[in-house]
Amino acid sequence: MSGEFLGTFQNSVNKQKWIIIPAAFKKKISAASKQTVIITVGAENNIVIYPMDNWKTLMDKLAHGSGKDIKFMHNLRTFASAEQKIESTGRIKLSSEHMEIAEITGKVILKGEGNFISVWNPTKYKEYRRKILEDHRKTFTSLDYQR
Repeated sequence: MSGEFLGTFQNSVNKQKWIIIPAAFKKKISAASKQTVIITVGAENNIVIYPMDNWKTLMDKLAHGSGKDIKFMHNLRTFASAEQKIESTGRIKLSSEHMEIAEITGKVILKGEGNFISVWNPTKYKEYRRKILEDHRKTFTSLDYQR
């Protein structure tokens, strides 16, 4: 399995719709994936990038899951790109459809989400992060950090 993706990076999208996967993420992609990824729709007005090994693991789990899992698998596949090889420079190409879904234009935020990478419109990401922080402050205290 590919490693755990953590961290947030800002990047640009060029006119040909190429983005660069940060080196910190690229090195976490396992040899089994052969630097191949699947790009599909995310849950939060974003898109997600799965290394091939993580994608196959997820599809297997969903295929043997509940009715909701089967529907989720179908939706991910409906919006999935063809397999795409990450270039040696870290570049991958976003589709026009994915850019439209995530409202991406000139800049992107790439965020590590554990077993996948999410790609965001920076304004949408800032809104999402603000909501998470508000909820975090309401839910947790300094005592929760002392476990």
